[in-house]
Amino acid sequence: MLFFKKKNFFNADQHEKVIAAICIAEQRTSGEVRVFIEAKNPLMDPLERAAVIFEKLKMYETENRNAVLLYIAHKHKELALFGDKGIHEKLGDEYWYNEVQMMLTHFKKNELLEGIIYCINDIGEALHEKFPFIPGEDKNELSDDIIFGN
Repeated sequence: MLFFKKKNFFNADQHEKVIAAICIAEQRTSGEVRVFIEAKNPLMDPLERAAVIFEKLKMYETENRNAVLLYIAHKHKELALFGDKGIHEKLGDEYWYNEVQMMLTHFKKNELLEGIIYCINDIGEALHEKFPFIPGEDKNELSDDIIFGN
């Protein structure tokens, strides 16, 4: 798969902070959060690109269809959130729109790391509310590591 080419986008401390935010967000839910970062979006709508990546990463295979992909094309200054069927149905379009707007507010202030972590935290809260963790049943279905594209 072509998506696992590591880039020096974050320093080691920043990288760990994003992974820690993902782990914390997922501790209270059966949902999954992944972050995908690439330099440029290959000439398509960012949400469509996020959907393509979501599909290639087989994120739809979670038991409750409650995975969320945070997509960033940093050189094109684009981002999108793509929630699988289960979580999207429970949150609706307005939730995703508001989260993207909040990240854009951070990004415009050159607070990329803060925007990503803020979004992960918010998604974790929404997942906890709609898909709370069930001890003995839930497991980490997807890797928590950041995925770097080309």
